[in-house]
Amino acid sequence: MKESKRTILFLLLGSFFIANALVAEFIGVKIFSVERTLGLTPISWSVLGNTLSFNMTVGVLLWPIVFIMTDIINEYFGRSGVKLFSYIAAVMISYSFLAVFAGIKVTPADFWTIRETTNGTLNMQEAYSQIFGQGLWIIIGSLVAFLVGQIIDVSVFHYIKTKTGNKYLWLRATGSTVVSQLIDSFVVLFIAFYIGAGWDMKLVLGISLVNFIYKLTLALLLTPVLYGVHAVIDSFLGKELAASMMREAQEQ
Repeated sequence: MKESKRTILFLLLGSFFIANALVAEFIGVKIFSVERTLGLTPISWSVLGNTLSFNMTVGVLLWPIVFIMTDIINEYFGRSGVKLFSYIAAVMISYSFLAVFAGIKVTPADFWTIRETTNGTLNMQEAYSQIFGQGLWIIIGSLVAFLVGQIIDVSVFHYIKTKTGNKYLWLRATGSTVVSQLIDSFVVLFIAFYIGAGWDMKLVLGISLVNFIYKLTLALLLTPVLYGVHAVIDSFLGKELAASMMREAQEQ
């Protein structure tokens, strides 16, 4: 029974982790205004000589869930569990982009290509290509940032846990997120837009800082959710099995 619960938890956490990472990549092509979504006037924040506001990729709506899943998997299955699911997610994301690329390249049916809408004529093939056909450098930057961020996150989380034991979940969760997302936010933009699009370094650094502040704020706000998920899992496993799994995870 204990092994059954362990396996069920492993599959549920891993599946949810991979699904969120995959979906976040594809919905991330849309940029939204955080302030306007909340009914607020966009800020005009001067960062390194650039006037910026909180305009974010929609993918950031799901990445905080990935952060929580990363910390929970690390808590019960250790570094090996997080790395395994991170590598699987990266392979699945790569595979999905290849599948989408093939979908863009096949010849569309004539009746499907042109659609009449209330705003005029819509070329479905062009819209499909624009939405799903993210640039190569964006894909590369996103994948590299994801893997680097995950490896750093799991390492910092494990280091703090070895120092504090099972106490201070908020500290190891927040601490690992602070370090990993600081690097993640910069890496993806550096590769995608500094190397890939030739953006000015000050603009890349400014946008990276805004993205980092947003992600850090969400991570702090979601700390109670992390404790809630932890409590639900402990209840599902039972105190004895939960404690045993956490000890094993810490020893990895």
